[in-house]
Amino acid sequence: MDYRQLRYFIAVAEELSFSRAAKRLHVSQPPLSTQIKAMEDELGTQLLARTRRKVELTQAGQLLLDHARRAVGELDLASETVRRAARGEAGVVRVGFTCSVPMLDIFAELFRSFRAGYPKVKTDLRHMSTAKQLQALADAELDVAIMRPPLDFMPGADLQVHTIWRDRMMVFLPLDHPLADMPGKLKMADLAEHAFVGIAAVGCGVGDQTATLCRRAGFAPRVAQEAHELRTVLSLVAAGIGLSILPSCYQHAGVVNVVAKTLDTPDAESRMLVAMRTCNASLLPRRFIECALQASSRMVRPLAADVAAAGR
Repeated sequence: MDYRQLRYFIAVAEELSFSRAAKRLHVSQPPLSTQIKAMEDELGTQLLARTRRKVELTQAGQLLLDHARRAVGELDLASETVRRAARGEAGVVRVGFTCSVPMLDIFAELFRSFRAGYPKVKTDLRHMSTAKQLQALADAELDVAIMRPPLDFMPGADLQVHTIWRDRMMVFLPLDHPLADMPGKLKMADLAEHAFVGIAAVGCGVGDQTATLCRRAGFAPRVAQEAHELRTVLSLVAAGIGLSILPSCYQHAGVVNVVAKTLDTPDAESRMLVAMRTCNASLLPRRFIECALQASSRMVRPLAADVAAAGR
């Protein structure tokens, strides 16, 4: 038995009429009768009792009808799932993100819109540093990366990269730090003699950018303590261990006894990028990136306001 025969049988069994079933299936009646007869010959039993006046299911036919409906339903579902996947509307998309991404409103906006537009797609979220995301993309272990690389990051031709958010790196200080009450913006040179809380995670874009800012200012940061998570870094700042340079979104982390001050240097700008492999043939990553760009476009005004506030 094949898929067509099962569909023919279900139509006749539900209509209890070969003529009505043929009309429903948009076929002529003789081939319909031929296919039902072929099924009965293959199974060695009568499925439909026919008289001039009516058609009835036999006991064997009734048993087959239940299984046929399930089989055709599964095949229809499989076919539709494959078609959805081909259109980028079903399947799994593996998305990496850095720890600062969920701190931004665009994160919730992006996933809300993606789930609304593609409810059949499962999102496999993976918390990874920028460097690990880039390696996972290269190894085809990740479909999309949401990362915050240093400003000197130059993507290769194998990556399709888009900026979805811009903000600023700021200095976070303990409330009683000597620089906390200094009026106006801080220069990088003002930080040279003070202890830092560093980022121990290898390949963290925020840590790499901090190192670049310090190097350009002519000093190496004196690290008193390191932590792997930026939220932990901020808590160590609150504990008075030292200062740290973090994205401006950490002003909203809810950690008390911390002061955030603007850096007076143009290279303190930070970017959130979304990336995928150029050679990825699947439509799902492209659909995700489309949603990211749309979410970014909708949030241009709050984004601009944040950048302006950080620059004051």
